[in-house]
Amino acid sequence: MNGIINVYKEKGYTSHDVVAKLRGILKQKKIGHTGTLDPQAEGVLPVCIGNATKLCDLLTDKTKEYEAVLLLGVTTDTQDTTGAVLSEKTVQVEEDKLRAIMEGFVGKSRQIPPMYSALKVNGKKLYELAREGKIIERKPERIRIYDISDIEISYPEVTMTVTCSKGTYIRSLCRDCLLYTSDA
Repeated sequence: MNGIINVYKEKGYTSHDVVAKLRGILKQKKIGHTGTLDPQAEGVLPVCIGNATKLCDLLTDKTKEYEAVLLLGVTTDTQDTTGAVLSEKTVQVEEDKLRAIMEGFVGKSRQIPPMYSALKVNGKKLYELAREGKIIERKPERIRIYDISDIEISYPEVTMTVTCSKGTYIRSLCRDCLLYTSDA
């Protein structure tokens, strides 16, 4: 079997879980996904099968779009709502200023990947090191945010659609937004 299957990944499953399940269902050894989605993320995960696995690298280089929810004033060790809360405070920032902060991320920049990510350093995934209590220095990666749109503010939550390049971590974008709003 050769081709691409668009799978709707539900919360609670890793991208690897999806591939493993499909490998069993389809009795297919040559199978891979086109980019890791966090376990708490839900959405379309293209999975390449057979000869189509040669397309995985081509597909991961494409522009991606995410709908994200930023929770203002809460910092966790994982930079998402599954982590242990490190700090919590009320954020008082005017909507216009908040929109300007978020729209300021549009363009080319460098982003430090989060420790809780599938990025490999010296053959080990960062989240594995983080779970061992190890934090290592990560080099900022080149990314591009093409657009941040559909911004809906319902304090303390901010919903937005982010169109971005490969390698962009939405949790890091939210972390960076929180850094700017704490100064606002």
